Amino acid sequence: MERSEAVKRITEILSESKIGVLSTAHNNEPNARYMWFYNDGLTLYAKTNDASQKYDELKDNPKAHVLLGFHDSPTHAFVEFYGEVERIDDQETIDWLWEEADKEFFDSKENPHLKALKITPSAIKIMNDDEFEDVKLSL
Repeated sequence: MERSEAVKRITEILSESKIGVLSTAHNNEPNARYMWFYNDGLTLYAKTNDASQKYDELKDNPKAHVLLGFHDSPTHAFVEFYGEVERIDDQETIDWLWEEADKEFFDSKENPHLKALKITPSAIKIMNDDEFEDVKLSL
């Protein structure tokens, strides 16, 4: 299997799948929550509130695991995404991620509590895809 084919398949799954599970850990205790993800190539982004528990957890331990995919399709392909999380306070990134539906949680994209998470992968594993069975891309 060529690396470029695996990257293409991973990018397809990331582009099709927006809702996934972000798992973090604090004091050796796992914590998982559903989040809305955006991708720029193989890099993931998510919006968060700087007063949230996960925001503090990521300060102490920036390692994260993301499950993304598993659509109602014959294979239910998804990716396991391992990476380092960077807490972003960059207005340009927040502007890129902003959607009108975010007004339900934040009054505007200039809300001082609206932050972004940037998840840079260290490894990505394709799951439930016969063509890419046992493919784990280390980055």
